[in-house]
Amino acid sequence: MRKIIFIILLFLTLLSTKAQEKRELYESVFIELQEMIEGKRKADFKKAVFSVENAYFDNEFSYESFCTTIDYYASICQQIIKTRDLQYTEKDKQKVSVYAAVFTIMKDTIPIQMPNGEIINNLPLSYDFDDIFGNENWQKMFVTKLIATKKGNCHSLPYFYKILVEELGEKAYLSFAPNHIYIKQQCKSLGWYNTELTSGMFPIDSWLMASGYIHLSAIQQGIYMDTLSTKQSIGTCVIDLAQGYKKKFGLNYGDFVLKSCDLVLKHFPKNINALLLKAKTKMDLWKADTLQSKEQKQTEFIKIQELYSQIHELGYRTMPKEMYLDWLVSLRKEKQKYENKKVNFNIR
Repeated sequence: MRKIIFIILLFLTLLSTKAQEKRELYESVFIELQEMIEGKRKADFKKAVFSVENAYFDNEFSYESFCTTIDYYASICQQIIKTRDLQYTEKDKQKVSVYAAVFTIMKDTIPIQMPNGEIINNLPLSYDFDDIFGNENWQKMFVTKLIATKKGNCHSLPYFYKILVEELGEKAYLSFAPNHIYIKQQCKSLGWYNTELTSGMFPIDSWLMASGYIHLSAIQQGIYMDTLSTKQSIGTCVIDLAQGYKKKFGLNYGDFVLKSCDLVLKHFPKNINALLLKAKTKMDLWKADTLQSKEQKQTEFIKIQELYSQIHELGYRTMPKEMYLDWLVSLRKEKQKYENKKVNFNIR
């Protein structure tokens, strides 16, 4: 009997040790991202994305292998740039060629000749309509999942685009819409324009506003339809880290998630996703806490309400999942209405 009890205790100890190691991994990634935001280490979006996803996979991935895959796609882009010419005559043609090459490998089938003469096709990336917000499977949000399956969503697709463009020496800017991330780019002939990877199009701003869930004050306050700097993009990775932690550790997630939100809000006070996650987390903890006195609960509830009021004043409005999907599909159905016809870098 004592032997059985010893085995059980040993097993529980091992489980506890494993759980502690996983939490320590998240803490180390948190520090890495914090140092990127605070300028103590180089802000590297590719490394930040990998570190966040690798933490969720318990440090099982190789950064070297991840970089090799990115290099593979970058080399295809370089070959596209060398072997085709865009009908674009402005001085920033090289930059636009990079944008166009990355867009091409993500949305078109590219034939590739192997050293033995064999032709293989690099297939385009498509939108994964299954579990679009990662509620059932958080891996649905990952670039690593996108690379492995050729299917992604409005989180992994723009992340991948940004990583590739920056790998090729240019800049790409993430931008928020309700429940959505897309790309904003700039060139001399057009100024700023939108790149939508979920549908493979270049929508005008009116499509982004057509859903009815982008309040004017949200645009004026800069929470939607504005470009994110490199450090702001790292901040988005911090929120991804917090959400992965929450998925992984359940009820034991509160302190880490709130710490992550506070880090982002310290440097970027209007980050809407950090505000939303902080408010939701505090409300969940408030509901679960049965030890506080009535007065303490009332005080905390007032603070939570103030947080939600701040979110509302910034112009945030809840967008239902069904409305979000209809909004995405509308871009294809009403292509002539919403597509930016000036973005037409034809190949010759």
